[in-house]
Amino acid sequence: MSLVKYEILNKVAEVHSFTKAASVLGLTQSAVSHAVSSLEKEFGFNLIHRNRTGVTLTEDGMKMLYEMRKVLVAEEHLQQTASNILGVSQGTVRIGLISTISTHWMPNIIHIMDSEFPGIRIELREGDYYEIEQWLLQGEVDCGFLNRTSSKQFEFMPLKRDPLLCIVSSHSPLYDRTEIDLFEIEDTPIIMPSYKGTNDVMTTFEKYGVFPNIRFELYDEKAIVSMVEHNLGISILPEMAISMLPDTVKALPLVQESYRILGLSTKQKLSPASQKFVEILKQWLENEEQ
Repeated sequence: MSLVKYEILNKVAEVHSFTKAASVLGLTQSAVSHAVSSLEKEFGFNLIHRNRTGVTLTEDGMKMLYEMRKVLVAEEHLQQTASNILGVSQGTVRIGLISTISTHWMPNIIHIMDSEFPGIRIELREGDYYEIEQWLLQGEVDCGFLNRTSSKQFEFMPLKRDPLLCIVSSHSPLYDRTEIDLFEIEDTPIIMPSYKGTNDVMTTFEKYGVFPNIRFELYDEKAIVSMVEHNLGISILPEMAISMLPDTVKALPLVQESYRILGLSTKQKLSPASQKFVEILKQWLENEEQ
């Protein structure tokens, strides 16, 4: 019974609402509220704050949820191991990913997973580098695509070196160049990608001692390209993020060696279902490179 209550609190924490949690779990709102109240009575302290805008976890609630997620993950691993012994691959793999991966890699990988391991359910959660690393730390995902990881709690598996390219409009004097030197664009207005976590573009400027003239900072890569298209500045973006550019925008290589490393961060001990996902991911990438 406690496992069910843990799952309910976990969902309430994710969606910040009894009503939404009830809808996702297929329960009544009163059943969800009762389960949380039952846990609070069992532990002897409040787990959530209730207010007009929804619900949030108390500090004590966050501590308990972290431990509950460990129990839920252990239960999932137990069920997956039992299935593997019977020769049936089952379970859930929760994956944190950036938009580049969800666009270019995941559709193909999911097709293969569905074909070879129909008993394994894939859950996707899209965010930026910082959010994905936080989800890993909090146990909300089993693995996540990052450009690196600062935590020693996880294994980081490098997968692809993705070049950083300078994008310019046809109105820019740089348009007819074959490559761009970072030192030559130090004073040129730049639309800076505002990735949370390790920003590969800013890291590149810092590496070579260049101080960019930042005009705007934007998160959405399509918006950045649009700004460049309208000649409001130039930008630097990873190659995989700019596969489709307008005819009036060009991507140029940099003189300096500049790239991001895309990789997969995983827990030290992977569940059987997560191991299958990693195997399929590696195989697919190897086939793509051939």
